[in-house]
Amino acid sequence: MALSVVSNFAANVAHRHLTMSDSSATNSVAKLSAGSRVLSAKDDAAALAIGSRLKAEVGSLKQASVNAGQAVSMLQIADGAMSRVDDILTRMKTLAVQSSSGQLSNTERSMLNDEFTALRSEIDRIAEDTEFNGTKLLDGSNTFSAGTIGANIGADDGIEQFVFGSDPGAFSATDSVTVAFNATTDQFTVTNAQTGIAYTSDAGVSAPSAGELKEVVINGAGLSIQLNSQFDDTSAISANNQFVVGGGTSNTLSLSFKVGTGTDAQDDITVSLAKADTTALDSSLGTATIDTVTNAENAITAVTNAIDTLAQNRASLGANQNRLEFAAANIATATENSEAARSALMDLDVASEMSKFTSQQILVQAGVSMLAQANQMPQNLMRLFG
Repeated sequence: MALSVVSNFAANVAHRHLTMSDSSATNSVAKLSAGSRVLSAKDDAAALAIGSRLKAEVGSLKQASVNAGQAVSMLQIADGAMSRVDDILTRMKTLAVQSSSGQLSNTERSMLNDEFTALRSEIDRIAEDTEFNGTKLLDGSNTFSAGTIGANIGADDGIEQFVFGSDPGAFSATDSVTVAFNATTDQFTVTNAQTGIAYTSDAGVSAPSAGELKEVVINGAGLSIQLNSQFDDTSAISANNQFVVGGGTSNTLSLSFKVGTGTDAQDDITVSLAKADTTALDSSLGTATIDTVTNAENAITAVTNAIDTLAQNRASLGANQNRLEFAAANIATATENSEAARSALMDLDVASEMSKFTSQQILVQAGVSMLAQANQMPQNLMRLFG
């Protein structure tokens, strides 16, 4: 190659290699400071996509673990209350056995009966008062929840849930309700299947934006409908879609706990808490007395039956507690393994990257030195003019 003072080929080559080394060193510095192997899609697009999903999964699993833990706490509160009810029933049976014995007079039985009825009232009070975060656990209430939604209506149709106010208005807990949507007027109609009375929303209902919910008030019904962005205001919903307003006369409270990260049935654990007042434990216990020998003997039978019923309810509760604890343990394992998989894809091998950074630093220093030498080479040509 001819010697030239216009174009310095050696300097251009040195500069190009210096730029590459500096860029690589800068990238290493960024990865070392972030602790991540993948800073952007250009580093590893597949790992970034998988890692992002795993990150979301790990976050969801951690919340599912919290849900399971709180569910166990809720059931522990219910079991604690049932334990006290069991203590009371034990005392009530002792009083009934004492009152049924012939050495006592009716006056003494009346005194025992005062305690017996007071304890009976305390069982009812415990059943009504035991709650977790505002949810009563042992009164059997499913009052005015979203109810059971029919097969043709639900989240896939854009209806997120039905919400009753503190006053259920036009409905009772045993009512069935039909829901229709008129795509011409963009208006919901809710009809009480028992009375035939219909209630409507204002016209012009439309779907909310993606990721948002919209509340549609059903005028005069004490009911609102929450819509999600999947709702299609151009398609009618026929009036044969219905749901039950509440729990009706059921003596159980059904609670569904989210212990998974999806929407399938296996992502939820449903627990039923039986009502624990005196009438629910035994139909005759709510009116039982021990003021006579006959009544005391009848009370013994009633209390015994109540103790057996309560034991069955506690056994079911304990089984669900154990299930939730195993679910929580499984969530912990899944979280650990998912985090390990995410780490293998996304986290930086610091030792390897530090070695690479050190190598690039040496190349940068060498490149600077060689660029300086290359810039000096044209000056040697000046001697030819001497």
